[in-house]
Amino acid sequence: MNIIIKKILNKIEESGFEAYLVGGFVRDYLIGVDSLDVDICTNALPRDLHKIFPNNNNSNNYGGFNLKLKNYNIDITTYRKEIKYEKRKPVEIIYINNLEEDIRRRDFTINSICMDKSEKVIDLVDGVNDLNNHLIKMLGNIKERLEEDPLRILRAIRFATTLNFNLDENLYNAIKDNYELVSTLSDIRIKEELTKILLNKNYLKGLKLLKEFKILDLLKISYDDITYVNDISGMWAQLKVLKNYGFTKQEIRNIISIKEILDNGVVDNKILYKYGLYNSLVASEILDIDKKIVNKLYKKLPIENDQDLQIKPDEIVNILNISERKISKVRKELIDLILEGRLNNNNKEIKNYLKQRKDGSYE
Repeated sequence: MNIIIKKILNKIEESGFEAYLVGGFVRDYLIGVDSLDVDICTNALPRDLHKIFPNNNNSNNYGGFNLKLKNYNIDITTYRKEIKYEKRKPVEIIYINNLEEDIRRRDFTINSICMDKSEKVIDLVDGVNDLNNHLIKMLGNIKERLEEDPLRILRAIRFATTLNFNLDENLYNAIKDNYELVSTLSDIRIKEELTKILLNKNYLKGLKLLKEFKILDLLKISYDDITYVNDISGMWAQLKVLKNYGFTKQEIRNIISIKEILDNGVVDNKILYKYGLYNSLVASEILDIDKKIVNKLYKKLPIENDQDLQIKPDEIVNILNISERKISKVRKELIDLILEGRLNNNNKEIKNYLKQRKDGSYE
C-alpha cells in the first residue's frame, strides 16, 4: 500500500475513528491491478473530517470530501444509509456508525471488500470468493437495486467486460427482465459507460451482452464488424448510432471524419488533406493500413491546407477574368491537381496552367 494512503488512514484512526479502503481500489489491488482512484469509508462525520483535514474544502457529493495527492484521487466518505432515491440520486441519507450496514448498501460484492491500513482484508459479503470465481454478483434485492439506480445495469456489463467476469445468474435474469430501465438514464451516463466498454480490449464481450439484453436496440445502436483501436472516436465511428449521446462538437467531427474515411476505404493525399493526420491514422488502423506508410504520405504531402496554395485570389481573378465568387471553385481544382501530383504547388506553374485553362469553363 502506498505510504500516502496509509498516512491518511492513520490520521483518521489517530483521531479516534475507523477508516477502511473500500471499492474498486481494493478489488483491483487483490487482482494485481494498480489503481489511482481511492475510496475510504469511515465513521467520522463530515464535520470530524474537516477538523482532521483542516486545509481541505473540496467536498464531494457523498458526505465527505476529495483529496488529490500526487497521482491519487481520494474520496473519503462517512458510513451512510440511503433512505430515498429520485432519478438514481440518493436524495435522503442518514449517517451511521456501522461498517457492515454501509457495505451492504453498495452495488456488487466485488466492490464491497474492505482493507485496513495493515492490508488486512475485511470481507463481510463474500466478495473475495466472487472475485476468485470471476463473478459479478449484486447485493440485496436485485430488482430493487436496479430500480434504485438503473446505471447499475450498465456498470454490471462494464465490469463483466473489463474484468472478463461472468454475471451471476440471478443478476443476468434481473437485467434481462428490467433492461428497459436503461432508457431512464441521461445520455451522458450512457455514453460514459459505453465508452469504458468500447475502450477495453474485451469490448466484444460487452457488446455481446448489450445485444443479448436488447439494450443496443433500446439505445438505437447497432454494429457489424468492429476492429479495436485505442481511440474512442474510432470505436464510436464503427457503430451505427441514431442519437447524440452527449458528444462534444470535436468528437462529432472526428467520428464523422473517420466514418467517411472508412467508407472511402483508402488513405491517400486527398484524404490526408481533407481529414488531417490524426483521423487518418485512426481510420488506417481500422482499415489495416500500415501507419508508417500513412505518416510518410503525410510528410510528403505537397499541400497541407488551402493557405499553402501558391497563388493569391487576385491573381486568379486577373488571369481568368472571373468574379470573386468563382475563386473557391478554381482553388479546389488547383488543390486537387496538386494532391494528385498533376501540378506542382509553384506560383509560376499554377499561373501557366490557368492561362491554358482560360477558356470560359469557370463561368
